[in-house]
Amino acid sequence: MRRLSALILLLMLAAAPLPAAADESIVIRFSHVVSPDAPKGKAAEFFAQRAAELTRGRVRVEVYADSELYADRDEMEALQLGAVHMLAPSLAKFSVLGANGFELFDLPYIFEDRRALRAVTEGPIGERLLESLEDRGIKGLAFWDNGFKSFSANTPIRVPADLAGKRMRIQASRVIEEQMLALGAVPHMMSFSDVYEALRAGVVDGTENPHSNLYTQRMHEVQPYLALTEHGYLGYAVIVNKRFWDTLPRGVRRPLERAMREATTYANRIAREENQLALEAILAAGTTEVHVLDAAARAAFRRALLPVHQSAAERIGEDLLAEVYRATGFDPQRK
Repeated sequence: MRRLSALILLLMLAAAPLPAAADESIVIRFSHVVSPDAPKGKAAEFFAQRAAELTRGRVRVEVYADSELYADRDEMEALQLGAVHMLAPSLAKFSVLGANGFELFDLPYIFEDRRALRAVTEGPIGERLLESLEDRGIKGLAFWDNGFKSFSANTPIRVPADLAGKRMRIQASRVIEEQMLALGAVPHMMSFSDVYEALRAGVVDGTENPHSNLYTQRMHEVQPYLALTEHGYLGYAVIVNKRFWDTLPRGVRRPLERAMREATTYANRIAREENQLALEAILAAGTTEVHVLDAAARAAFRRALLPVHQSAAERIGEDLLAEVYRATGFDPQRK
């Protein structure tokens, strides 16, 4: 029923006129799929507040959290049609648009630390990736962090073989699918909003998430084991309908760009803080056994997952991947 209502709203809003007159109040509908308490949720609210302040009330950003308007499978189409104006989808979702370069962010162990990550998101590679969306009617504004992902499951995870045969929820990502297959797991694609119930009902056995997602979506209540593998990165690109953005007066766009810069700084700072707090809350809840990998186990996971880089290289682009390796200092030969 919610999906039908959302589709009707999509059609109605897609036909709505874009802002034209200089004295009109401008509403920006910002939709996302995570909790308002997750780092992305808080960053979206921060952006909304700063947008109102910097435009002196000229712009009102309406934030719709927790898939209130659109689930994963619908939100990109809604943006392109103009039913919503702004999204912050996970980077895994851009391959459905044919923007395969974004798949690099899903590669396991591609970023050794946040310095390596910033070399991509704040450098020429990230800039080119955002620019590549414009032919698809999308304007890329910024990259926001969530954090590094770890595996959770209904049985202990100590070594890669512990995930063999496990039904693992994944995003719609070829790289993440290949990652699970490399571990002998069974990838099961589903929308983020459905994961808690699927874990509770045993439809899937486990998943991967930064700690903040695991906690704010209450997945820790139905996942008794968590291994701190930190094998992959989860981030977002903040995007806006390009036609809508281009119709905004320059005197509105400029303060919005400033609000987005400030929100990005806030988002990336709070992501670190919130993930640490979430891990502490998971430990305090006592429902999930948290396992810290030793050096040998971490090396074993890295060896098991490195072949995913090779299988994804053709889709991502071998030249682009080599450029990422140079920018980050990643050594694909290190075992």
